[in-house]
Amino acid sequence: MTTADLLLHPVRLRILQTLIGAGELTTAQLRERIPDVPPATMYRHVAALAQAGILEVAGERPVRGTVERSYRVRQEKALVDEDARAAMTKDDHRRAFAVFAGAVLADFDRYLSRDDADPPREGVLYRQGAVYVTEEEFADLVDELEAVVARRARTGPGDGRARHIISLVLVPDKDGEAGEEAASGP
Repeated sequence: MTTADLLLHPVRLRILQTLIGAGELTTAQLRERIPDVPPATMYRHVAALAQAGILEVAGERPVRGTVERSYRVRQEKALVDEDARAAMTKDDHRRAFAVFAGAVLADFDRYLSRDDADPPREGVLYRQGAVYVTEEEFADLVDELEAVVARRARTGPGDGRARHIISLVLVPDKDGEAGEEAASGP
């Protein structure tokens, strides 16, 4: 199974998104945070990610005659790298994007399902904008965005920090109308 196939499965992607920034979690804690995934499915996908080295066992403790493991993401392994993306077909990209979009929708729905969800107060933002840049300027923009997210991703919970999920999509708009300078969204 390719890295892209492994990472871009809907359930495995949700497991990774839940673990990223959360430190380490047990499978039971993952099940609490993703309650719509059946237990056997959760265990199977956690095992697949661990076997591939994307998750690592962060700790073990005995619980009622069995061993409970906590897992954390190995960030360097949890990426579909440039070579793998280049090898993907258009249909692979279409499928990968659908899985990604579904995960974003699931995260947003999970947030809105909370009784204490307050989008305006909590700074919820979804927006789309257009920029006109050269290939070099675009490469610089991507590097800048990745650096900002990476810098913030190094902090952990505590000291009043709340976890926020940042999802970023960069798509060339080759058919976009010239002169259109709109940014849409609330």
